[in-house]
Amino acid sequence: MPNSVNSIVLKLFTTKESLKQHLLQLKASNKTIGFVPTMGALHQGHISLIELAKQQNDVTVCSIFVNPSQFNDPKDLEKYPRTIEADTELLEQVKADILFYPGVSEIYDDNEQWHLDIGETEHLLEGEFRPGHYQGVTQVVYKLFNIVKPDTAYFGQKDYQQFLIISKMVDMLHMPVKLIMCPIKREPDGLAMSSRNIHLTADDRKHALILSKTLNWVKDNFDSHNIPALKKEAGLMISAEPGVELDYFEIANGDDLHQADKNAKTIVALVAAKVGKTRLIDNVVLK
Repeated sequence: MPNSVNSIVLKLFTTKESLKQHLLQLKASNKTIGFVPTMGALHQGHISLIELAKQQNDVTVCSIFVNPSQFNDPKDLEKYPRTIEADTELLEQVKADILFYPGVSEIYDDNEQWHLDIGETEHLLEGEFRPGHYQGVTQVVYKLFNIVKPDTAYFGQKDYQQFLIISKMVDMLHMPVKLIMCPIKREPDGLAMSSRNIHLTADDRKHALILSKTLNWVKDNFDSHNIPALKKEAGLMISAEPGVELDYFEIANGDDLHQADKNAKTIVALVAAKVGKTRLIDNVVLK
């Protein structure tokens, strides 16, 4: 949809009240709002979400907020990449309309409590390795949705489990927002784009390719092997790669992440591993 000339300048908001007021005016003139929530360190994966939001809405809002409540390791929170100057520049290049860049005290009050019973999907895979992670994710996304009140929100497939959990929250709380999951963007050699890739050494970077290679092998051999055989071979391939420590490789039902059988409607292979000191996740839809 064509942007009017004066909306091409990126508008920056750091307080929820000023952003809400601005969006209320836009909504009063029937503008649709597309929203891309991020933790910054933007890359082409994020940009693809923003480009889709721009195509499908009158106004595109991107938030950058490194959310403390979804980190169960303080060191991980501390070293999460923060690149606000570069991020702002990228957003200007792709002509996003609005950047919401709040501080922690703008989003959270002291001693705030939050618990949403999102069922056992929360405790599988990522949930097992990062207990409490998805409570933090739902807490912040709920807040951001209430501030922005978007018509449509865009998330990357790389965080497949996160998308399932946010969808569940939106259903449970009857939030009036449409969610869209966008395909994983990859480097030319297959590595899934991630803000954490910045931490990989040159050697790590080479070793990290085993994740996408293994997922592709599983996809190529899905019809000719049974699931236990695929999982076993995938585990061996990843564990044989130097400098890579496997957390999990699962072939799961795409709706609830329980172990799949081949009759499931959607089947996804998901992997998480530490490569050097950096933890990476990736997935591929098999069916």
